[in-house]
Amino acid sequence: MRMIQPADITEAVARMCISANVNLPEDVHRALQAAYEREDAPAAKEIFRQLLENAELAKNTGLALCQDTGLAVFFVELGQDAAVAGNLVEAINEGVRRGYKDGFLRNSSCDPLTRENTGDNTPAIIHTDVVPGDKLKITFMAKGGGSENMSRVTMLAPAQGWEGIKKFVVQRVAEAGPNPCPPTIIGLGVGGTFEHAAKISKRALGRALDDVHPDPKVAALEQELLDEINALGIGPMGMGGKTTCLAVKIALEPCHIASLPVAVNVQCHSARHEEVVL
Repeated sequence: MRMIQPADITEAVARMCISANVNLPEDVHRALQAAYEREDAPAAKEIFRQLLENAELAKNTGLALCQDTGLAVFFVELGQDAAVAGNLVEAINEGVRRGYKDGFLRNSSCDPLTRENTGDNTPAIIHTDVVPGDKLKITFMAKGGGSENMSRVTMLAPAQGWEGIKKFVVQRVAEAGPNPCPPTIIGLGVGGTFEHAAKISKRALGRALDDVHPDPKVAALEQELLDEINALGIGPMGMGGKTTCLAVKIALEPCHIASLPVAVNVQCHSARHEEVVL
């Protein structure tokens, strides 16, 4: 059994919290640059220029990409031949406390009723799975409120099928308009149960934008949805143009014969995530 020290987890989490909030992922930067180059509408092109400039400023100054530094969301894969020599959850939360403090990142976690801020952006949202091996993989996502508020879960009738799913997604993006700070990335979870569809839809946002789904049929559905969303013409920050969405990532899971759970998780253009393997 391989032992992993809580101090190493805390240090890695603190580092990721700061780095992810400052450095735009390279795949997102490439997608924004490509959208800028193909855009004809002057207002939309200027928005893309500003987004690229903002990313460069954040990188050079060490300041956050966005004032909304998000709730701290983690997907944890713990190898079955590894163990944490202490409290895994507390080690992650301590990393969040340190990272958000040392990185001068906004604390957004609050009581849902009183709205009193917890003061240190904890507790983190932690999803843990046991997997083969002796490693600990931690994926961090800073999830902003603007995009999260535009996300939805629904239970469709099985007979509605792909056309019903597509209609729900496109309508959700249209209704969201400029609110989630487009261009967006859409994580689509289909199957499982009510809560599982939401989980896999968010996890799908961790895929690289240029990652092609290994199933050609699903890859084609991702492209179909992306084309229909971009045909809406909402554009960056709602200013119109060719690019409303940078990518659609679909996650499928088996579901009950009587159900068709569908979750749309909307991510803003500042798609902040990092991972570490210990």
